[in-house]
Amino acid sequence: YVVTNNHVIENWSAVEVTMDDGKTLDAKVIGTDPKTDLALLKVEGNDFPYVRLAGQKARVGNWVVAIGNPFGLGGTVTAGIVSAQHRDIGSGPYDDYIQIDASVNKGNSGGPTFNLAGEVVGVNTAIFSPSGGNVGIAFAIPASTVDTIVTSLKNGGQVARGFIGVQMQPMTKELAEAIGLKEPKGVLVAETQKDSPAAKAGVRIGDTIVAVNGERIGQLKDVARKIANVAPGKSVSLTLYRQGQERTVTIEAGAQPKA
Repeated sequence: YVVTNNHVIENWSAVEVTMDDGKTLDAKVIGTDPKTDLALLKVEGNDFPYVRLAGQKARVGNWVVAIGNPFGLGGTVTAGIVSAQHRDIGSGPYDDYIQIDASVNKGNSGGPTFNLAGEVVGVNTAIFSPSGGNVGIAFAIPASTVDTIVTSLKNGGQVARGFIGVQMQPMTKELAEAIGLKEPKGVLVAETQKDSPAAKAGVRIGDTIVAVNGERIGQLKDVARKIANVAPGKSVSLTLYRQGQERTVTIEAGAQPKA
């Protein structure tokens, strides 16, 4: 199995993988997930070298090594540190990137970022570049996300995400004051879809979601990511602020409707 970015093989008709020794192999596309920009391929053969995904996320300040094929030059290694975590660059609904300052350019997409133990902490996917070249700001999909998506693609060729049926809006200082919150935390439920899992569990318009499965919420995308990671049919716990009190409801997640 080979992991790469969805945008690398987007609109594919045939996909080939070129090995270090120049040998070219035909690859089968097992599945893609445009929402996280990941794709899973498979090539036939034996005794391929492989790498492992890191079990723990890289910490800010950790040294990392990025490998890729910048500008088609061939295998290239660059080094840097983890500059930040949980970056949202507006590329998709579940952005949660690692930011690194290792030199990454066009052609590095789909390549791994390693920690110093030789484990993959991320898959390089994007750069911030007013000039079109490296300026020291690159983004990688965290290994935890890669593991979840790849497992789903291997097991069925597509990703099944959780769905509870609410529309949300960010909490502002003015909204927080209006409903009695001491500080703007959580996200406001703007609408609950009729007969949705949330509606059946008693979630109402005007409720504030302050935690998912006991983990406090920082911003709207935190809720979307956490619920999407719940497999359909599994339960998710929401902590709601309503009329001056917090209460917890348990919801059986449904399957996210296909766009």
